[in-house]
Amino acid sequence: MFEKLFQLVKNNAGTAVIDNPMIAAEHHEAVINEASSAIIEVLKSQLESGKVKELIKYFQYPGIYQSPLVSTVVNKFANRLNKFYSIEPSVAISTSKTLMPAVMQQLVEEVQKADNNDFSLTTFLSKLTGNRTDMSTLVNKMAVA
Repeated sequence: MFEKLFQLVKNNAGTAVIDNPMIAAEHHEAVINEASSAIIEVLKSQLESGKVKELIKYFQYPGIYQSPLVSTVVNKFANRLNKFYSIEPSVAISTSKTLMPAVMQQLVEEVQKADNNDFSLTTFLSKLTGNRTDMSTLVNKMAVA
């Protein structure tokens, strides 16, 4: 599942990462990995801080909850670009804004596909918890609500 997320980021990395003169070619793979990790960390943080319902709603109705979650992902990735790759803050935020919203939208689309068992909302959320929690009951309750 996390490999699929990495692939989503990689597929969208062209303009923001690969074609970006501020990111050295030898760092492309690492930067793509940082973007994937930023998404995972933000989503895990949502779960750990008790915002499970908000997270489920984001994946069910992305237009409603998109702004705060996507903004958090954008900022986290931009901070990493600045901290670990010495990219100026304005360039880092621009790079992040180019990449992350598109990846998050595609992630929602993948999760919403009915025939995608590996990337279903229940599976995705369970993987984020390290498979410690079966999220199917909560996801099903939220789908009815």
